[in-house]
Amino acid sequence: MAPVLISDERAVAVSAERLWKLFLDVPAMPKVCAGFIDVVEVEGDGGPGTVNSMKMNPAANGGGLYKTRVVARDDAAHVFKSEVLEAPAGELGDKLKSHSTETKLEAVGDGSCVAKLKVEYELADTGSSLSPEKEKTILEGYFGMLKSQDDRGIPRRQPCRIRLKMHPSIHPSHCW
Repeated sequence: MAPVLISDERAVAVSAERLWKLFLDVPAMPKVCAGFIDVVEVEGDGGPGTVNSMKMNPAANGGGLYKTRVVARDDAAHVFKSEVLEAPAGELGDKLKSHSTETKLEAVGDGSCVAKLKVEYELADTGSSLSPEKEKTILEGYFGMLKSQDDRGIPRRQPCRIRLKMHPSIHPSHCW
């Protein structure tokens, strides 16, 4: 079966430029999502070829290592593409043969933007695809990470790991 592409977009009440800067601040993720992401290691300068490794907290769907490689980064167009190299075993992590994302931020005014997300995946079982509910879980997880970036500096009423309901197959460094 060919890879499956799912996509969605959301309005965000933050300028594209500001959100882009927050989005690229991968080393800040343990602070942004304390209790969900314990440690981040970045190998590279943030451009193509950079490998981001995140150690997930055991309280976050059992923990584990999430590792991705930056495929493309266009700062002028606010486009970021990456591929998942390793995901924690779990509900989806061990079922995905491949998983990649493209994030694009488009300005719609001085203080807002539209975040567009494309996720391409292929299951290890090549004769199937995910249910619409599981696809929605993936998209919601990425947009939840975006929301955590949007909320930076704003006091939270509940920890990131609870509000985001992040799935273990979702790559947190993308802020989605």
